[in-house]
Amino acid sequence: MRKTLLEKKAYVKRTLSLFILIFCSIVTSQAQSKEITVMVSPDKADCLYTENEPCTFTIRVFKAQNELKDVTVDYELGPIEYPAEKKTNQPLKNGKLEVKGRMSVPGFLRCKVTAHVNGRDYSGLATVGYAPEKIKPVTDMPKDFKTYWDSTLDKARQTELNPTMVLLPERCTDKVNVYHVSFQNVRPGSRTYGILCIPKKEGKYPALLRVPGAGIRPYNGDVYTASQGAITLEIGIHGIPVTMTQSFYNNLFNGALKNYWQINNTDRDAFYYNRVIAGCIRAVDFLCSLEQFDNKTLGVAGSSQGGALSVITAALDKRVTFYAPLMPGMCDHLAYLEKRAGGWPHYLSQSTEVKEAVKNVCKYYDVVNFAKFLTVPGWFSWGYNDETCPPTSMQAAYNTITSPKELHIYPQDGHFWYDEQAEEWSNWIWKQLNIN
Repeated sequence: MRKTLLEKKAYVKRTLSLFILIFCSIVTSQAQSKEITVMVSPDKADCLYTENEPCTFTIRVFKAQNELKDVTVDYELGPIEYPAEKKTNQPLKNGKLEVKGRMSVPGFLRCKVTAHVNGRDYSGLATVGYAPEKIKPVTDMPKDFKTYWDSTLDKARQTELNPTMVLLPERCTDKVNVYHVSFQNVRPGSRTYGILCIPKKEGKYPALLRVPGAGIRPYNGDVYTASQGAITLEIGIHGIPVTMTQSFYNNLFNGALKNYWQINNTDRDAFYYNRVIAGCIRAVDFLCSLEQFDNKTLGVAGSSQGGALSVITAALDKRVTFYAPLMPGMCDHLAYLEKRAGGWPHYLSQSTEVKEAVKNVCKYYDVVNFAKFLTVPGWFSWGYNDETCPPTSMQAAYNTITSPKELHIYPQDGHFWYDEQAEEWSNWIWKQLNIN
């Protein structure tokens, strides 16, 4: 069934609220409108440069879309998180300041600006790529990487799925049945929960697994895609029901699961993401067990943390036929050891004491290493101004992939997405599912 443009736009808007994977603090800071805008503009629209090619950033400050003349700014210029040049109280001459820079090696050059206006500070930034296709990861692969994950998943599958499916009548539509589901993952009693949407019309359907970004929240499920003719499963990763109130999850996020991404990160087997990754693969097991699944097409998609889990799931399970990560986290953790920005959650960043155990464990949970086992088509997208998942880290992982892949860059994008980007993402997924 073909969707009208209005239907697609409506879906994009719903998708933005349902699947965006950004920390609450980042969402708040990005969502607030401010009267003052700091514009940092590189001299090439595509933001791409060759090694040693000069780049000029033009800094301007606007109030109500009018350029301000008498403003001072501070700026930092250099590789992401490692600025080589810092200047303070620089005046704008005739409303602008030009800052020149270049890089002699592949990477990303960032100009980050703070403007001082009427006693308040306002920020802006721009990032450009220098031969990003040549960026190589720092993280190396442990010799037993593949055997470790094969044995981990084999052990997990010794536990029966023992699934539960509870119909949610209030969420069902005339075309879709919606269920709150759960299934066991790594051991008896340890369960993964999610929202399953199945078309009511009898038949066999492709399936889409949606994996979540960082945080703890309830989920609604992807009812719209299911209404177009696909089974969808949106999972949580924390082993708790996904139909509770937000306040319930807030208490966990600030309590027992605070900074969950760091829990047991010195122990390869007990690390929080061990169970999470196994849960994603068991979610594929669950989808493949459904009688309505066509046993042909199964995709996985997510952003940020979910972008990482999309790559990981597709790499570990050959039943996955496509994957679509947006701004994936968990890429090239060890880059910091060579003074280059690594991916979220920044286990080895400048402000973190480098522990040998953490460094060793990170290698088993790095998208860079999983990416080398990908064999199916993938669609990627991110922005150069992302401060949560630096483009350096994502590009390093992307460059290792040898299977079919697409990269769609939105240079000014940070750790959020534009409507056009979300629509492009969704359209690619629908095309793989053969429902558009």
